[in-house]
Amino acid sequence: MEHRDGTPTANILLVDDEPNSLYALQEMLEPLGQTLLTARSGAEALRLVLKHEFAVILLDVRMPRMDGFETARLIRERKRSSLTPIIFLTAAGDDMESVSRGYEAGAVDYLIKPVTSPTVLRSKVAVFVDLYAKNADLGRQIRERMAVEERLKQSEEKLRRLAAYLVSVREEERTHIAREIHDELGQVLTGLKMDVTWVAQRLETKQKALHGKTQSMCGLIDSAIQTVRKIASGLRPEILDEMGLAAAIDWQAKDFQKRTGIRTRVVLPPEGIKLDLERSTTTFRIFQEILTNVARHAHASRVDVKFDVTDANMTLEVADNGVGIPQTKLNGKSLGLLGIQERALHFNGDVVISGAAGQGTKVTVSIPLAGAG
Repeated sequence: MEHRDGTPTANILLVDDEPNSLYALQEMLEPLGQTLLTARSGAEALRLVLKHEFAVILLDVRMPRMDGFETARLIRERKRSSLTPIIFLTAAGDDMESVSRGYEAGAVDYLIKPVTSPTVLRSKVAVFVDLYAKNADLGRQIRERMAVEERLKQSEEKLRRLAAYLVSVREEERTHIAREIHDELGQVLTGLKMDVTWVAQRLETKQKALHGKTQSMCGLIDSAIQTVRKIASGLRPEILDEMGLAAAIDWQAKDFQKRTGIRTRVVLPPEGIKLDLERSTTTFRIFQEILTNVARHAHASRVDVKFDVTDANMTLEVADNGVGIPQTKLNGKSLGLLGIQERALHFNGDVVISGAAGQGTKVTVSIPLAGAG
C-alpha cells in the first residue's frame, strides 16, 4: 500500500497478550498513518512475521507460553526479519537482568508499560518507520539501476553478437568474391591472352603495326591479371586458407614492407601448427588493421612482429619505433582500435595497447585456443 503522495506505507507489528494494551497502542500510533498489525501471542507474531515485512515490532516481554525474549530470538532466526528493529514493552518492576536479556535478544529500545506518553511512543516508532522508508526507496533505486544495467548488458551482448555475425558474413562474402574474381575473371583474361598470342603467331612478319598492337594487348592483359590477383588477395589471401596463419602473417609483413618501405622483422612459431579458420581469420584481420594504423599514423622506420602459439593461447605482438600513440586516442578508443578489440573479444581475447610520445607503440593481442577446432 501507498500514501497519497506515493510513498509506501510501513507495517508495524504490536504484540501483547492484553487486549486493552493492544488497543491503547493502536490508538496512539494511528496518527502515523501506517499499517498496524496485532498479535496476542508469540506464536501469532511469528506467523505474521512469515507473511509480512515490518518496519518495527513492539513486543511485550511478559507473555504466557512464549515470552518476548523467546519470540524475539525466533524472529531473529528468520532471514527476512533478522534485522527488523524490536522495541520491548516491559513492566516498571522488571530488573536490569531482564533489560540485558532483551538487548541480547535483539532489542533496540525499551518502553515502560503502561505507555502514558503518545508523543514519546510515536517519536520512537517514527524513527524506524522513516529509516524503513529510506531503505525501501534505496532498495527500489538499486533494483531499478540493476534492471537498467542488466538491460544494457543484454543489449550490448546482442550488439556484439550482431557485429560478430556481420563480420563473419562479410568475411564469407569476401572469400566468395575473391574466388569468383580469381577463378572466373582470371581464366577469362588468361584465355584472352592465349587468343591474342595465337593471332600474333599467325601474322606476317611485315605486319609490324599489328605485331606491336598484339604485344601491347598482351602487356595490358598481363597487367589486368596482376590487378585481379592483387584485388583477390586483398579480399581474401589464398595463402591464409592454403598455408595457414603463420605463412599469411609472414606474407602480409613482406607486402607491407614492399609497399611502405618500413623495415619489418617477423618472428614466427615452428611450422606445422594448425589453427581453426575463424581464429586465424580474426587474427589476420587484426594484424592488417594494426599495420594500416602504423602506415597512417606512426611515422615509423621499423616494425617488429612476433607471433607465438601455445597450448592455451596464440599471441600476436606488433611494436613500432614511431611517434607513439596519444593518450587521447587510447582513452577515446578510435574506430580502428575498437574494431581490433571487438574482434578479439568475440573469442574472449585481450588487447593491450601501450606507447608513449616518441617511444613508439606496441599492440599485444592474446586469443585463447580453448574450444578451437
